Amino acid sequence: MQFGYIGINYKNAPLSIREKVAFTDNSKIDFLQELEKIGVDQSMVLSTCNRSEIFFLFESESDYESVKKTYCQFFNAEDLENYIEKLKGKEAIEYVYRIAAGIESLVLGEDQILGQVKDALDFSRTLGYSKKELNKIIRDSITCAKKIKTELKISEKPVSVGYVGIKKLNEVSPIKDKKVLVIGSGKTAQIALTYIYEYGAKEIYVCNRTIAHARALMKLFPEIKIVDFDDRYDYLNKCDIAVSATSSPHLIIRKEDFIPKKKIVFLDLAAPRDVDQNFANEENSILINIDTLQHIVEENKKERKRLVDESMYMIKDSVEETLEWIFASRVDGTIESLQQRSNEIVEDSFDYLNRKLNLTQRDQKIVKKILKASLKRLIREPIVELKQIDSKEKQDEYNKVLCDLFKF
Repeated sequence: MQFGYIGINYKNAPLSIREKVAFTDNSKIDFLQELEKIGVDQSMVLSTCNRSEIFFLFESESDYESVKKTYCQFFNAEDLENYIEKLKGKEAIEYVYRIAAGIESLVLGEDQILGQVKDALDFSRTLGYSKKELNKIIRDSITCAKKIKTELKISEKPVSVGYVGIKKLNEVSPIKDKKVLVIGSGKTAQIALTYIYEYGAKEIYVCNRTIAHARALMKLFPEIKIVDFDDRYDYLNKCDIAVSATSSPHLIIRKEDFIPKKKIVFLDLAAPRDVDQNFANEENSILINIDTLQHIVEENKKERKRLVDESMYMIKDSVEETLEWIFASRVDGTIESLQQRSNEIVEDSFDYLNRKLNLTQRDQKIVKKILKASLKRLIREPIVELKQIDSKEKQDEYNKVLCDLFKF
């Protein structure tokens, strides 16, 4: 039995292809059932916006190829096979470890994928498609990812300009209990709003050229107050902080149009700039822009890369342990049968001795304990030797010999 992987992800396929192979919960069930029909009874689907991947256990090369064929037929997408990535054995195990640790993510070391791997395993196990072997491999990858997260803290080195910007802003002027104006309604503005909330702003005003877009943000942030874009200068005088993140091709806060009446901090997350650079020289204003933040982001990216390289040592050690377990598990059936045969001998011998010697209850316990210990000692060395054999052919050969000798 081997561990295998086939799939499509953001590294080997464009979004137009990834969209075609996205799984819903219903289609996951259908697909896992299709794999069961071809004899693959342990499998897991990991489906996110960046990946559509299958992890499974297989017996032969033909089984492996059948999984790939089933995957292509299931989605019925042209040229799908040209984008599929394939891995087997140790390479496949190491790959799922890297996924769980966030090393294969678009943002190195991100945390979200770990939860997605857990959910994928839970889904498969609930349906009965993840058993002892697949559970062990995926759980080991999750355990290793948690260790990496705890010890190396890769995700604590932010690489989002929005997050770094709000963090820097909070260092310059603590956001808690402050009034904040956010200009813009796109993704960067949403990220900024998320962290502004977390830092405990007292009031948050939002404006955008298209007011409907600003109002749409109220679904995510119901406590914000929407103001007219043309009134932005009036609200700048009411606020302590202004965060701008629009896609405007020109300045939207000009020095000649606004003279701060009190201290205000500008965070300009736009490129091209939203806020006049001259505010950096104004007595009542502080300006933080992308130029200020970019070096922090780049340093964090370098540090994340270094930590990722360090995490690979932890992954490789853990993968070796998982491989050893998988290899030893191939003889579990023989060992279980050997132990069962040993227990039968103990029971037969004990029954005979008990009848002949008329043992007291105390003596019965002692005799049975001695018989079990003696038989356990006899089979211990063959079991250890069987687990340590490093050749599948030899394992199969020894399994057959033991089965023939002990008639099981």
